[in-house]
Amino acid sequence: MPIINTKYKSPGIFKNAHVSSIYAATLRKVSFSFGRKDRIELSDGDFLDLERSFYSAENDKIIILLHGLAGHANRPYMLGMAKHFQENGWDVASMNFRSCSGEINRLYRSYHAGATEDLEAVINHLQQEQKYKEIGLVGFSLGGNLMLKYLGERNEIPSEIKSAVAISTPCDLGASLEELNKTHNFLYSKRFIKNLKKELQLRQIHFPSEISKEEITQCNSLLAIDELYTSRAHGFKDASDYYKKCSCIGFLPYIKVPTLLLNAQNDTFLSPNSYPIEVAKNSEFLHLEIPKHGGHVGFFQHKKIYYHEQRALEFITSSKSIISESSK
Repeated sequence: MPIINTKYKSPGIFKNAHVSSIYAATLRKVSFSFGRKDRIELSDGDFLDLERSFYSAENDKIIILLHGLAGHANRPYMLGMAKHFQENGWDVASMNFRSCSGEINRLYRSYHAGATEDLEAVINHLQQEQKYKEIGLVGFSLGGNLMLKYLGERNEIPSEIKSAVAISTPCDLGASLEELNKTHNFLYSKRFIKNLKKELQLRQIHFPSEISKEEITQCNSLLAIDELYTSRAHGFKDASDYYKKCSCIGFLPYIKVPTLLLNAQNDTFLSPNSYPIEVAKNSEFLHLEIPKHGGHVGFFQHKKIYYHEQRALEFITSSKSIISESSK
């Protein structure tokens, strides 16, 4: 597919990547609440929680939302997207990854950027409960990587999945970690480290034989956390092995449903590999849109909705025509 000419124009001070990113993450307020929480029992004995919202009892289409690193279903960017889709006729299922709903999960493992089995469990749960005819997927950052990997790694996915949108997505996990380690991203990386170490400290209380307080204290970087916990707890040799096997960049050519990757050019979290221009040019299904501004999930507009919310609904709504064109 050709690279999409973006229509997004960032207003005033929001052209600054840090302003747009920080404002969207910490200052934006979204008036929306979910109506129901579902607990999904997973095949390995663990659980994860979904936040649900319904447009109508007879609705046959649903959007599934996937959050980013150290996020949850009620972050402003998740609420903004959920509200926009529900107001336009969609049921919404907003994922809390394992241990992200306010209650620690049962197993030592939790979630990571390539845990596609958990997205599969959510889709199966929704289809067993109510047979939706149309499923759309929207993933943010780490959740975007997980979603894109899911779409590209399987020979078959449920036919009800019609389209997907990935927003501010690090397609190469190792390279994006290097970007986060740069000086201009110090505040972001420090915040991630603080939040993740807090999670590890809670995990240490529940699983004292698996990890020690001393090991957690010594973790002063995201790489160290991935070496100590993320890789070991999820069956990878080390952090490098985790990044290599879970980065969605290698799965993008195999995606077979209309998919939009929306990454701002000035997103300070992303490496050059997160702008897969050649892959998109040679794909029937992957669409790449690179606005000049927008930072990390910070596509501010002087209206109630952000550009990425407007764009996600537009793309998913138009996906039927994209499928029709691809089948000719």
